[in-house]
Amino acid sequence: MKLVRFGPWGQEKPGLIDAEGRLRDLSAVVPDIGGAVLAPAVLARLCRLDAQRLPWVRGRPRLGCPVAQVGKFIAIGLNYADHAAEAGMPLPTEPVVFMKATSCIQGPNDPVMLPKGSKKTDWEVELGVVIGTRARYVTQKEALAHVAGYCVVNDVSERAFQLERGGTWDKGKGCDTFGPVGPWLVTRDEVPNPQRLGLWLELNGERMQSGNTRTMVFGVAKLISYVSQFMTLEPGDILTTGTPPGVGMGQRRDGKPAPRFLKPGDVLRLGIDGLGEQQQAVIPFAR
Repeated sequence: MKLVRFGPWGQEKPGLIDAEGRLRDLSAVVPDIGGAVLAPAVLARLCRLDAQRLPWVRGRPRLGCPVAQVGKFIAIGLNYADHAAEAGMPLPTEPVVFMKATSCIQGPNDPVMLPKGSKKTDWEVELGVVIGTRARYVTQKEALAHVAGYCVVNDVSERAFQLERGGTWDKGKGCDTFGPVGPWLVTRDEVPNPQRLGLWLELNGERMQSGNTRTMVFGVAKLISYVSQFMTLEPGDILTTGTPPGVGMGQRRDGKPAPRFLKPGDVLRLGIDGLGEQQQAVIPFAR
């Protein structure tokens, strides 16, 4: 299934995308997409529904984050060897874990707003993993059974805040609008191997990132198992798993560093095989 949340900000309704690609309203079946609704038994019940009997949502409503009331937004850094190299950082021997503020989460096509004082706002297409059942000290063998599904994430980052302001990375990762998620949550049964997914990002129509999850330093099962040793993962938590090379701070010209960062008027388009696409316009800071 492809599960979505649609409607104005703060008033999203649950829905699904049917076999013909049409949006169907699920609000008479479940209250929202999140928490207990992500449990295997509930997802199995939704899968058995006759989508053709659900109300058809006409037009093109706004899509929100496909997961409601995300408890934790956990991110992994430097998880592709070639991205670590372009960032000039050593390959990690253990996963690099940081947090993105849940207040940065937004829909897949909502604008990205540059934060006040930003000079180095950057892009990162990533595979997002949505937890479906509580995971605490789980093994790698058990890990994927705790997944409800997968989604596209843009881990937008302000590099000066992240790397030049001291302390942890978090301050450059959680600015408002820095967490586009979606367009939909694709349930685990549709992604038999999360380590075989192509992902890409374009800036103003120019391809900047092309990669595949098979080149991750630490695979999805390892990441879930690892993070669950330090914090309990709850249904609805999102784990975003790192980005391939091609980010703005890693751009080069004639073999020399030539960083490129976002400015008002830029347009980002990104996607992952089978998980859909996002598009964001970049806008200046506004209160």
